[in-house]
Amino acid sequence: MRKLLGPELWDEFFTRPIGETIADSFESDLVRGAVMTDALIGTFASNHDGELDANKCFLYHVIGNQTGEWNIPVGGMGAVTRSMALRARELGAELKPSCEVLSVGDVDGDTEPEGAVRTVTYRQDGHTQSVSARFVLANVARPVLESLRGRPSVHTIEGAQVKVNMMLQRLPKLKTDTDPVAAFGGTFHINEGFTQLQAAFEQATRGEIPNPLPCEIYCHSLTDPTILGETLRESGAQTLTVFALQTPHSLLRETDNDVMRQKLEDAVVDSINSVLSEDIRNLLLVDAHGNPCIETKTTLDLEHALGLPGGNIFHAPLSWPFVSDESPLSTPAERWGVDSGEPGLFFCGSTARRGGAVSGIGGHNAAMAVLELDGWS
Repeated sequence: MRKLLGPELWDEFFTRPIGETIADSFESDLVRGAVMTDALIGTFASNHDGELDANKCFLYHVIGNQTGEWNIPVGGMGAVTRSMALRARELGAELKPSCEVLSVGDVDGDTEPEGAVRTVTYRQDGHTQSVSARFVLANVARPVLESLRGRPSVHTIEGAQVKVNMMLQRLPKLKTDTDPVAAFGGTFHINEGFTQLQAAFEQATRGEIPNPLPCEIYCHSLTDPTILGETLRESGAQTLTVFALQTPHSLLRETDNDVMRQKLEDAVVDSINSVLSEDIRNLLLVDAHGNPCIETKTTLDLEHALGLPGGNIFHAPLSWPFVSDESPLSTPAERWGVDSGEPGLFFCGSTARRGGAVSGIGGHNAAMAVLELDGWS
C-alpha cells in the first residue's frame, strides 16, 4: 500500500492525524469542518488524534464506490432487504425472522449430520430450537459472539453519536433566504466548523454535552419521495434524520439513560434551531396517540436493542481497510478478512476486516470464504 501511494500520500493519510492534513489542505474553517466530519462519524476523536482512529474513519467514508459517493436505494433499505429475501427464497433458502440466538455451540459428532461443526440454538415464538451446520456466519460484534460461545465478554468499546429521527409537516424556514429544498437536499452541516468540532471534543472529554452540539441532517424523503406514502407526499411532509457527533458512550449510565436521552435530544433541537427562523418542534407531525413524531437513540439504546457494544455503529474501533504484511493469510477466512479464530465460524458484518455496515462487503467476503472452502474457484 505504501509503495502504491508513495511517501507523501502515505504520510498525509496514514501517519499524520487527518485533521492536520485537512487543516493544511483548506483555509476555510467551515470547509475544514465539513471535511473533518467524515473522520468523526461514530468516532470520538480530536482533530489532532494521534491514535489515528479518525484517519481510519475518514478513509472508510471517502473510498465508498471508489469515489466517496454515498447512494440511497430507491424505496429505502427495506426495498433492498425485501429483494434479497425474495431471491434467497427463490434459491431455496429457509428464512426464520424474529429469532433470538441463544448460543453457538460445538456439535456432538455422534448425533449431528456428517460435516456439521456448529450448532446454533435459538428461540422463536417462545420455542427453543437448534440447527447444525458446517458454517455459521455471524453478523455480530466480537464480544457478542464470545458471549454466544459461552465465554466471558469484557470490552471497552464505545460509540460516539446520537441519532434523532423526525417527521415534519414541511421543511423548516432558515434564518437566511436560502431555499430549504436546497439546504436540506444534501448533507446539512450545523455547528460543524473545524474549531467547533474540536471544542465539542474537549467539552465531551470533560463529561459535558457539547454546546453547541455538532450535527448533520439528511432528508431522505427529498432524495427519494417513495419512502413516504402518497398522502404524506402530497401533504408536503418530510423526514429528517439528524446525526450528532462528539457524544461518547461515556456520557451515559444505565441509571440515567432516559434523562440523558432527553438532554441530548434537546441539545440536537437547540443546535438545529440555531440556524432556523422557527422552532422545529412546532413542525413535528403527531402520531395516532397525539405524540410528536420524534425519536432519539443513544448509544445505550443501540446496545440494548441491537447488541452493539457501547453503541458502536462499527461493532468496534475501526481498523485499516487492508492487512499488514505480518497478517496471517493461510486460510480463506483470513484472506477474506472474516476469520473469528474458530473453524467454520465467520464474521459477516462490520466486525469483518473491510466490513462496513451498509456496504455488504463483510457478507460478500464471508460467502466467498465459504465458497472457497467448498472448492469453488
